[in-house]
Amino acid sequence: MHKPPNHNAVSPYLLVTDAEAALAFARTVFGSEPSFIHRRDDGVIGHAEFVIEDSVVMLGQMPDATGCHVHVYVPDVDQVFARAKAEGGSVVQELSEKGDGDRRGGIKDPTGTTWWLSQYLDPAGRESAGEG
Repeated sequence: MHKPPNHNAVSPYLLVTDAEAALAFARTVFGSEPSFIHRRDDGVIGHAEFVIEDSVVMLGQMPDATGCHVHVYVPDVDQVFARAKAEGGSVVQELSEKGDGDRRGGIKDPTGTTWWLSQYLDPAGRESAGEG
């Protein structure tokens, strides 16, 4: 087997300055508990994994990490967006319908990761590549 059980072939990997804060954000906003944590000899999280629905997200703590972006489809984007703001996230882009079938907005978490939270609303708003 070329990948661990319950892992997709591709997973986002976040480099963050505070892994504990990133995991707390994921716990509160997405209801996701860490599925794996590896600590370095100094006790700092060197690698961790958590799951959002069917996707594994990996992260590592680095002192000079810069922010990254992750897109997540959720069943109720308004509810998740509100939780993200309450957890200390700053609004990058307010929620709005984008004309592509999605309602989406951006929240930057306390570690600098921008989470693009989206709910798929209208299949007519999305065209497949190569059609038309």
